[in-house]
Amino acid sequence: MTVDEIIERIEHHYLTLTDESKHELVKVSKMLTLDKETILVKEGQFADKTYFIVQGSARAYYLKDGKDITDWFAFENDFIISINSFFLGKPSAHYIETVEPSTLLEVSTDDIALFSERYREIDKLGKLVITKTMLQLQQRVVSIQFETALQKYENLVRIRPDITQRVPLTHIASYLGMTLETLSRIRKPERRI
Repeated sequence: MTVDEIIERIEHHYLTLTDESKHELVKVSKMLTLDKETILVKEGQFADKTYFIVQGSARAYYLKDGKDITDWFAFENDFIISINSFFLGKPSAHYIETVEPSTLLEVSTDDIALFSERYREIDKLGKLVITKTMLQLQQRVVSIQFETALQKYENLVRIRPDITQRVPLTHIASYLGMTLETLSRIRKPERRI
């Protein structure tokens, strides 16, 4: 797949871009083919890249008292970035790594900022990505506050039916805020109490 084809995919999933803005994006974009568990961003590192997932998946996670806590998953046609670095110009508070072998489109945040000023549709694309992310975060907060462990798992599988085939259960349990043992129990109806 070429960078041009990836830009067309972004258009298909988000919004139409002008030929000029597409041409500019193609010039500054870099396609990456990475193994699983490749670290894209480390905690404390200033992250200056934005990633669009063409194939595969990635996750954002924190390390707290030596424990790995997954905060976010991104799959095909999603963007993933260190929010602290991108919006606040601060070092990343978390790690970002690929979960599967992945193909990503990489663009520097400086280029994104420049193009957002220059091209209205790039600015609009950024706002669409932010809105999508905010809605997903809001759904996650509601889930954490009001749903049982079983409801959290069922909703995740409803949204992402293939997640258990693609992401280790330890990461899923961490993301849902439960132990691996609890996740194993609710996944097997005969073991539920």
